[in-house]
Amino acid sequence: MRRRLLVLLCVTGSLVSACGVLPGEHQRHTVTVWLMKDSASKDFLRRFTEDFEHTHQDLRLDIRIQDWTGVVAKVRRALRADAKGGPDVIEVGNTQVAQYADDGRLADLTLESMRDWGKDDWLPGLAEPGKDGNKQYGVPWYAANRVVIYRKDLFARAGITAPPKTREAWLADTRKLDSGGDQGVYLAGQDWYTLSGFIWDEGGELAERKDYEWRGALDTPAALRGMDFYRRLQALGAGPVDADEEHPPQAGVFAGGKVAQIIAVPGLARSIVRQNPGLKDKLGFFPVPGRTAARPGTVFTGGSDLVVPQNTDDQFAATAVIGALTGAKWDTELARTMNYVPNKTTLAGAVAGEEGVAAMAAGAAHGRATPRSPQWAAVEADNPIKGYMTEVLRGADPAREARRASRRITEALATDLG
Repeated sequence: MRRRLLVLLCVTGSLVSACGVLPGEHQRHTVTVWLMKDSASKDFLRRFTEDFEHTHQDLRLDIRIQDWTGVVAKVRRALRADAKGGPDVIEVGNTQVAQYADDGRLADLTLESMRDWGKDDWLPGLAEPGKDGNKQYGVPWYAANRVVIYRKDLFARAGITAPPKTREAWLADTRKLDSGGDQGVYLAGQDWYTLSGFIWDEGGELAERKDYEWRGALDTPAALRGMDFYRRLQALGAGPVDADEEHPPQAGVFAGGKVAQIIAVPGLARSIVRQNPGLKDKLGFFPVPGRTAARPGTVFTGGSDLVVPQNTDDQFAATAVIGALTGAKWDTELARTMNYVPNKTTLAGAVAGEEGVAAMAAGAAHGRATPRSPQWAAVEADNPIKGYMTEVLRGADPAREARRASRRITEALATDLG
């Protein structure tokens, strides 16, 4: 109201007043938005900006694209209390929210989340990492997670007429496929994101917080059961036990033509077909199977949340941008454009026409993320889970190696005192 009054006073005094406003014009407040490189296409951002500025005529968007490399330090600088002219909205990785919330420099968006944005329907793998206690700091934007990419022709040759729905059926089918020089599945020994899903499916955790202290939890019976399933599945192929899925890149291994299945995001299929065009019409997708046929397996969910710095000069405008970006209209448009999973389970139907994304959405409904400790990045920096997996796959005692890895996780998280 004050802005409208100022404009009227300026125009009344003169056609060109000291305020610099001409008849029929009005001042716009600029909202600065940091989004990550390749999260959204240029065309999507152009269309969103036009629509937003048309429906919010007192606001102007200034979208600035950031590189993932070095972004944590850059965001921390922007969140400093004395920062001026910084971003009003920032896209961050879902597992990064805890680092920034721990500094006390993010706006609490709990009220808007409950009242306006339908938080009860958010994907758990995006919503949970965005919380600290009962406060919501990160608002889910989009998700991606692993599915099983498989060779339809090899499945048919083995007499498998439909993708498996349970983990035991998956093992049985994979044994059939692991013959005649073909690998039933290519699963690298240190694919710890995939292992995490199996652990969560069994009711286990990578780390648990008790009495304000985080402790590694790979040595619990549930976590050990998850590792045992990983061991049985990994044995039905020739994946290296001492490397992860990028060494060598599993897309290239699959493109070689002698692998029936890999566990990866659906977008990897494009790389596979580029390397082996003969596989173009032979690839299919299904969700990682669960312990029962009642639902797919739990998977690690990656993706992005949107946050608002405490030092924004207009939190109302910032939340208007978040409400638009994460609302049904533009969130489903982003998902269709970029082959993402929308931020709500209720929006999964928007991507049902794309087989790979539909399989991803089915898994995302039961997705999880890494522990919400601000220090989790220290665990991943020298990841003891990878070494643990290799030792078990080489035949070492799982319980002993799990205790050793759990101690190292506890040490890495020790500075997080709550």
